[in-house]
Amino acid sequence: MHTAIATFIRAAKRATYAALGDAASVTPLLPGTKQLEFISGEYVYRDIYAGMKLFVGQELVYRLGTAVWSMGYSGGVTVSASDSATAEIYRFLRTALLQAPEQLPLRGPESLISGQLEYSCAVSGELGRFHGTEIICIAGSPVYELHFSGGALHENQALAQAERQG
Repeated sequence: MHTAIATFIRAAKRATYAALGDAASVTPLLPGTKQLEFISGEYVYRDIYAGMKLFVGQELVYRLGTAVWSMGYSGGVTVSASDSATAEIYRFLRTALLQAPEQLPLRGPESLISGQLEYSCAVSGELGRFHGTEIICIAGSPVYELHFSGGALHENQALAQAERQG
């Protein structure tokens, strides 16, 4: 599998939103958005999103200045919730995202439970081409849902080349 790029994506996610939330933001390229970045060696990770309770975004990975991988996502809190309840949901989400699987670090683990909070993530595919859904429930009732999809760009050639050379 795409070990080098999977390792980079996992490190990037763990160093940005999952660990720091919006505090990891840099000056955004697009007005009205949040932007997170992580750079390591030949790779750059950029996550740009808009919204809070409901949001949409895109993650891109560049290698030597060429976009090689991307994931689009949209979702958010699905119920009317106070700001403090929304903050609790997103704190739990970041806890789940810190536990992204090593080989497929798209979102969090398949399942995570903490008290009445339950996170689940279902993925179809592999790093080169995938789609999935993550859900957070409180006491069994869904309160957050996100859909995501993406994979390697340039017909998977760039990702394959990055693996051979990296």
